[in-house]
Amino acid sequence: MEATIDKETLLNELDSDYTVSPEAIAFYREKGYVKLKDVLSPTVLDYYGSIITDLVFRLNTLIKPMEERTTYERAFLQIMNLWREDEEAKAFVFSKRLAKIATDLMGVQGVRIYHDQALYKEPSGGITPWHADQFYWPLASPNTVTVWIPLQETPMAMGPLAFAEGSQHVEIGRDVEISDTSEKILADELQRQNFNVHDTPFDLGEVSYHAGWTFHRAGPNASNHPRKVMTMIYMDKDQIITQPRNKFQVADHAKWLNNAPIGSSPQDDLNPVLFSY
Repeated sequence: MEATIDKETLLNELDSDYTVSPEAIAFYREKGYVKLKDVLSPTVLDYYGSIITDLVFRLNTLIKPMEERTTYERAFLQIMNLWREDEEAKAFVFSKRLAKIATDLMGVQGVRIYHDQALYKEPSGGITPWHADQFYWPLASPNTVTVWIPLQETPMAMGPLAFAEGSQHVEIGRDVEISDTSEKILADELQRQNFNVHDTPFDLGEVSYHAGWTFHRAGPNASNHPRKVMTMIYMDKDQIITQPRNKFQVADHAKWLNNAPIGSSPQDDLNPVLFSY
């Protein structure tokens, strides 16, 4: 009986309100990201973290030794759309609490899920090169945001996410895929244009939200433990699908948007609305 009560408490937390301060909203809109403390309790992270971890190791197909992997493969194990694999993972991904924060930060009327992804950086895993996520997405509006949820405390040695503040407003590097090249080109350009890079640890329960065009990266995992992170990508519920501009967007249009017609809104079965006013 007790387990049922506990689970109900967890679900209640995932759907409860988290008030984002006006200061945090203003910071997000200016800098392109924000870090928020105590968004999820240790109990929720522990319970759903173990479910997500089990799914990652069950669904992972990347088993090459680290030295044989590309830079991208060394960055993390990447498992997507866990919500379609497991009902409990779906409860976490569909959290109204997290979706409402995304809605409030962007100042829209509601958000849809684009997709989720677990990103597990193994011990000795390499850097995640500088990149902007929206390079991959055939979406018309910049009203997109990713929540980055570490499932454990994430000190600097584990490679927390770092953000180039205000970089969502510039057009540099918007045609570069994540790679050694993007790391070099963007590191040089961001430095040349004097962007401040925010690179700090994450406490347990602390999460970040970053805009689709905000440049970000992560250091290597120099610890002895995997850096376990769950992410969800949200878009304005009124987002419009645009003509793909590169081969990655062609693939994304098929995989995450079910080839819904160009100029239309995403469809509810694959991209349901998770929160709406």
